[in-house]
Amino acid sequence: MCGTMSAECWSLSFLFIFLLTGSCRGQYKPTWESIDSRPLPEWFDQAKFGIFIHWGVFSVPSYGSEWFWWYWQGQKIPSYVNFMAKNYPPGFQYQDFAPHFTAEFFDAKQWTDIFASSGAKYIVLTTKHHEGYTLWGSKYSWNWNAVDMGPKRDLVAELASALRESSSLRLGLYHSLFEWFHPLFRDDAARNFTTANFPQEKTLPELYEIVNAYKPELLWSDGDGDAPDKYWNSTGFLAWLYNESPVRDTIVTNDRWGQGTICKHGGYYTCTDRYNPGHLLKHKWENCMTIDQRSWGYRRDASLSDYLTIEELIKTLVETVSCGGNLLMNVGPTHDGRILPIFEERLRQMGQWLNVNGEAIYNTSAWRAQNDSVTPGVWYTWRTNEKAIYAMFLSWPNTGHIFLSEPIVSEVTQVTLLGYKPLKWDPMKPTGLQVYLPTLPLSQMPCSWAWTLRLTGAS
Repeated sequence: MCGTMSAECWSLSFLFIFLLTGSCRGQYKPTWESIDSRPLPEWFDQAKFGIFIHWGVFSVPSYGSEWFWWYWQGQKIPSYVNFMAKNYPPGFQYQDFAPHFTAEFFDAKQWTDIFASSGAKYIVLTTKHHEGYTLWGSKYSWNWNAVDMGPKRDLVAELASALRESSSLRLGLYHSLFEWFHPLFRDDAARNFTTANFPQEKTLPELYEIVNAYKPELLWSDGDGDAPDKYWNSTGFLAWLYNESPVRDTIVTNDRWGQGTICKHGGYYTCTDRYNPGHLLKHKWENCMTIDQRSWGYRRDASLSDYLTIEELIKTLVETVSCGGNLLMNVGPTHDGRILPIFEERLRQMGQWLNVNGEAIYNTSAWRAQNDSVTPGVWYTWRTNEKAIYAMFLSWPNTGHIFLSEPIVSEVTQVTLLGYKPLKWDPMKPTGLQVYLPTLPLSQMPCSWAWTLRLTGAS
């Protein structure tokens, strides 16, 4: 028995309370019912737009997909097997790519400038993908991390520091729960996940490590390896994250915490990659998608037609936000740390558009109608405090006017083209209005690619 004031007694008492309640504070218990009751921090819904960054050893072969290792040696897809046989010597292993992940051109401040110029409000960096290689010097990934092998630098720390020093961008970190070829995971899987050696010795320690070290405001979990959330102890970790972690008040999480949790549990839903339902959901959601339509990681074999145009990207942003979602748009840097000019161009173009139309995106809510029921390509948002309706239209009519069927106008209704000035309009029957658009040369257009009408005094 320990003395009443001894350190050992206090430690045992603390452990006993923790085991009973799931945490010391105990506000959120390690159950999905409790975890899902936590309100989503407001900043995430207000932000609307973020940048995803897929970067790792897969950026070295930069062929096909960031799933290169699995497609080559897991599924043995012929195109990947032939690529290796043609370009690398016999016996070459995936681990042999790691020394070539050099990041010599990686400049965190330059990246931050590009991301900030896009108008994004947060970034999500892949700290570890399914290959298991960590972009920080993890104690739990010995000799398979960016400090021990490759750049010999803590890439996560460099980007986190640059974000906080020179921008208002919030830091998000992606982390894969499972690893394709880790022997502990493969052994647990062979035992039908009745043992949990891999999460106990690898996944969970890494998660605690990155949260405590880098204090992200978003944690993007992925890759359950077909294992249930109980195997990953997801609710136990999330209870600590929400109750005790250094980011417990601001942290946002997604829904990928084990088989069966996606689109069901967590802070916000991702449902599937490139999820874009086209209608309002009852729960906050995010559309994670890629500029390169075929891959999240950089591909040397990409062609120009594989990259989405700025028109397509803005259309996706507008549709997503109108339906209550956030857009997380992915870029794939090169092995040496460059963001390709085509990615940079798309990001800066998005920022140019948001400089004019951001009022219709940031801090808005979904309106009662997401898109116009008569005029195609018109999407709505709503700013509650100002009682303003925003109608974003994706093509400029050649008729000189545009018909909006959804707003109910009054004598005091005013319509303004963002970046220009108020416009004339006429009411229509039984409802709606016809807005007369100015005839402008390209040099005087307020923006390109899509335009926004701001309506006040309407309902």
